[in-house]
Amino acid sequence: MSTLEMSTEVSPLTDAEFDLFRSMIYEAAGISLSPIKKALVAGRLSKRVRHYSLSSYGDYFNLVKSDSNGEFQIAVDMLTTNETFFFREPKHFNFLRQHVFPDWRNGPRRIWSAASSTGEEAYTLAMMLAEHSPTGSWEIVGTDISTRVLDVARSGHYPMARTKDIPKVYLKKYCLKGVGSQEGTFIIGPEIKPKVSFTHANLNNNLSQLASFDVIFLRNVMIYFDMETKKHVVSQLVRQLKPGGYFMIGHSESLNGITDAVEAVAPSIYRKA
Repeated sequence: MSTLEMSTEVSPLTDAEFDLFRSMIYEAAGISLSPIKKALVAGRLSKRVRHYSLSSYGDYFNLVKSDSNGEFQIAVDMLTTNETFFFREPKHFNFLRQHVFPDWRNGPRRIWSAASSTGEEAYTLAMMLAEHSPTGSWEIVGTDISTRVLDVARSGHYPMARTKDIPKVYLKKYCLKGVGSQEGTFIIGPEIKPKVSFTHANLNNNLSQLASFDVIFLRNVMIYFDMETKKHVVSQLVRQLKPGGYFMIGHSESLNGITDAVEAVAPSIYRKA
């Protein structure tokens, strides 16, 4: 075997090294990793360890903390979970269509897709607004801590398999099928894409620069936070929710004991007084 073909053998992730990465991602994103996530962390970071021909995860941690070549953000991207799809948990979108959008007749409207991942939630909201909102003056803002998924979201370019949950009428009106070298994929069409923007943001930080919103989606995110982080993040987001605005969380989540600034109006749907 030639020198170029040789690879450095990587030592298994130790408990001490795992604790270093657990602390890092908690401080960076408020994500609380349980001990059972050790194998997941090792698997996700192994390619980066080998990329730099390092022999241990501890060496990689030192590289990450020095933030050489933006490696800190890459590590954060690798350790954050990003699972989403179009029209996920449709009861929220049905509620907006039936009870919220009909009243939006005056002034511009804004919806925040917090932890937007690769953008499917934000574009779902855009399709719904384009179809059902009486006012044409609206904007969707998506934020995420992972720059990797934001690049996908901004492109609006997805595998055709992702269309399975998009109603055919929306698919025909707001999506374009790839041809030639892009066959097997589709992109979000020009009717809605300009009204959706994505920006890098950490929900633990002050996000007042994003201004206020009529609806905020924070779905399936709090499951990764401890109680202290949940209270801090929700407090920050609710502060930017307009009076009378709606706050949507995942169906398996609850705001009980987290905030009293919003009231439940339906399962996983809250409204600011």
